[in-house]
Amino acid sequence: MNITKGVIAKAQKAVIYGPEGIGKTSLASQFPDPVFIDTEGSTNNMDVARLDKPSSWIMLMQQIDFVKQTMPCKTLVVDTIDWAERLCIEYITSNANKKSITEFGYGEGFIKLEEEYGRFLNKLSDLAEMGINVVLTAHAKIVKFEQPDEMGAYDRWELKLGNKTTAKTAALTKEWADMVLFCNYKTLSVASDDKGKKFKGQGGKRVMYTSHHPAWDAKNRFGLPEELDMSFVGLAHIFMPQQVPTATQPPMNNWQTNDVPNVPQQTTPPPEPTPQPATQIATTFEREAVDYSKLPKNLADLMQANNVLPAEIMAATESKGYYPVGTPIETYDPGYIDGVLVGAWDQVFGMIKDLRTKQQF
Repeated sequence: MNITKGVIAKAQKAVIYGPEGIGKTSLASQFPDPVFIDTEGSTNNMDVARLDKPSSWIMLMQQIDFVKQTMPCKTLVVDTIDWAERLCIEYITSNANKKSITEFGYGEGFIKLEEEYGRFLNKLSDLAEMGINVVLTAHAKIVKFEQPDEMGAYDRWELKLGNKTTAKTAALTKEWADMVLFCNYKTLSVASDDKGKKFKGQGGKRVMYTSHHPAWDAKNRFGLPEELDMSFVGLAHIFMPQQVPTATQPPMNNWQTNDVPNVPQQTTPPPEPTPQPATQIATTFEREAVDYSKLPKNLADLMQANNVLPAEIMAATESKGYYPVGTPIETYDPGYIDGVLVGAWDQVFGMIKDLRTKQQF
């Protein structure tokens, strides 16, 4: 049992939310060495590193796994999580052959959403433990709020997550984060007549709020001022450069950090590696120049990301007897594609790998 004391340097988990067009994406792009998972296409006009726009929840989860395995950045930005939540809802309803999450009854659909969304946050927490900062952006909405011990209700800004009171995705996101920053235009009301009965808005400065207020949700664990200019400058001291280990970097024991042996410098450059011939894939199908344009985008994205051919999807489908031999994917029922091929992609891909092992491809 160890007892430690003092501040522990680690990667941070941040949520940035506010009304549309306030500049959430631009702020997130200022974080250290960011890579975006752009769920709504808001970075198209920005010079940032990004992964392909996820067309399904499974693809989004695979992208997070890819970042975890390759560690290509110091900050992962999911922009935005309310659009990611839509992918999660679509995944849950497709798997259950439902048209809406409210069709489950008695709040069961929102329980499934909470569980699946929790697994998403756990994956992001794993990244933070590995030294990669995680930033989630979200839109804001105005809701009517009533204190249990007070009379009357008032409007306040909240995360645009969960359209029902039974949905807990917004609460989970706020609990998960080390800081929740609310971005808005700071507008002042000034009297427009001598009697002080008419007022007009003035100003429009963009600011970030870092602490809880009756009119919005916000928090931080770093003693930040309650209000900051909407810039990364006020946050830079928190996000110190994280040393991200690479796959080729050997682990170091505690006693090695202060006792590194002297390694003689190499005086001659190493010989150039001899080019090796490309590995031939044992398959009866041509894997190059495959046309995925006629397939549903959510399925095509997963197939391309995992180097899966249409013929392999057809063979896996035919082996289970879902469709006769030779039935094109374009004629498959959309419910089968969304609920089985995309919704249960891990199992489908596992079956394809088994077929490859048996040299059927």
